[in-house]
Amino acid sequence: MSIQISKLAEQKQVDGLDFPLLITPPSDEVSTTEASSLQWISDNREELHQLLIKHGAVLFRGFPVDSSEAFERLLDHTNYENMPYIGGAAPRTQVTASRIVTANESPASEKIPFHHEMAQVPTPPGYIFFYCDIPSPVGGATSILHSAEICNTFFELNPKFASKVEQQGVRYIRVMPEVTDASSAIGRSWKDTFQVETREQAEDAMRTAGMEWEWLDNGDVKTYTAILPAVRLDKETNRKVFFNSLAAVYTGWNDSRNKGETAVLTANGEHLDADVMTRLVEAMDEKCVNFKWEKGDVLWINNHTVLHARQPFEGDRRILASIAFKESA
Repeated sequence: MSIQISKLAEQKQVDGLDFPLLITPPSDEVSTTEASSLQWISDNREELHQLLIKHGAVLFRGFPVDSSEAFERLLDHTNYENMPYIGGAAPRTQVTASRIVTANESPASEKIPFHHEMAQVPTPPGYIFFYCDIPSPVGGATSILHSAEICNTFFELNPKFASKVEQQGVRYIRVMPEVTDASSAIGRSWKDTFQVETREQAEDAMRTAGMEWEWLDNGDVKTYTAILPAVRLDKETNRKVFFNSLAAVYTGWNDSRNKGETAVLTANGEHLDADVMTRLVEAMDEKCVNFKWEKGDVLWINNHTVLHARQPFEGDRRILASIAFKESA
């Protein structure tokens, strides 16, 4: 059964391609019967993956996905290999025993800035999947942005600074609490971050990740990542991408323990250029796509070529998420 491409009011064209690509059920049976929907996913998974690589983001709307378990079953009918959420900063709750967690649980009043998921760890996920369980009545759009597009803007804003960031790479500094702080967008505890129980286990995980650390008197830990690339060549699209967490850290890593403007450094220890970062964040907001979630929506994102963010919202909102290894599809 063929793949049916539809149009989304909020989508834009990037390099002549729909962004995001909207896919709707090709038949009434696929739209109403989960078994038929899952069989369609399984039969078309290779072509769907190629569309994800080509477009960067694919939105499935109108499919019979009505629960976290149904979302998990959909992912189980793809070739994407589940990746545990180890190393991320955002507070999350495990929803299913296997692969589904809540999306970032930071306060509704806060915008979550643009980022590639877990770009501050040595091996970030290749793909992110979102499911809308409860759409917020006001706000709450998930924003998506082509990384190659904003990478070009970064070099246009200040070629000298951009080249330095590209050549040197960056490192991220974060203080993790001993107990998860749900009031902070980066309040995930070191126990939850590394999925450990003891300091010794956390040290093993940090050592494996190439991190340095300093234990604080109150039980928190101050971490320093290895030097990581901030601009990369994506081999599948042959495009240079802005693969980092610079904007998210600079504007969003602020709480009682951290200050975003000093939480990311170039390899030689310099802080980021404030003027460039201000103009870059403005450009991100101008170039992105904000789409309003509908109940049952499923969004696939190629984490290596697309950044995402979350807009503030009011009322109830429940978005679930899952991540997968890059080499799995």
